[in-house]
Amino acid sequence: MRRWLPWVLLGVVLAGALAVGASGDTAPRSNAERSADLAADLRCPTCRGQSVLDSNAPAAAAIRTEIARRVEAGQSDDEIVAYLDGRFGESLRLTPPGTGLAALVWVLPVAGLVAAAAGVAMAFRRWRMAPAPTVSADDRRRVRRALGQEP
Repeated sequence: MRRWLPWVLLGVVLAGALAVGASGDTAPRSNAERSADLAADLRCPTCRGQSVLDSNAPAAAAIRTEIARRVEAGQSDDEIVAYLDGRFGESLRLTPPGTGLAALVWVLPVAGLVAAAAGVAMAFRRWRMAPAPTVSADDRRRVRRALGQEP
């Protein structure tokens, strides 16, 4: 049990850190913050690799204006993103949705880490449990003969 205690404590600390990190900021956001957050999560349809928030393109400015108008109208973030998905397609998102085929983007790295951790754990267990090689009397006699200690 003592051997596993540090690992259990490490797991508890990591789970706590993950829970605190996932809880996020619970303070209500202003409309400007909501608009900026939404624009930062969307790809500019005419620019390469820029968010709607960072782009100076007319299309990005139009999307920012539409986002601000819908935020002021009281629509939720999900409603606004759904509208923009309908208008431009899901390719507008910088962060892939966690549904359908795009869910693989989120699931495969986690599954890979779990599989790697399981493989390492199994390898360590196998190495630890492997019996020490046994040396027979014949082997000892051959070594002594090779070293010249026995005729």
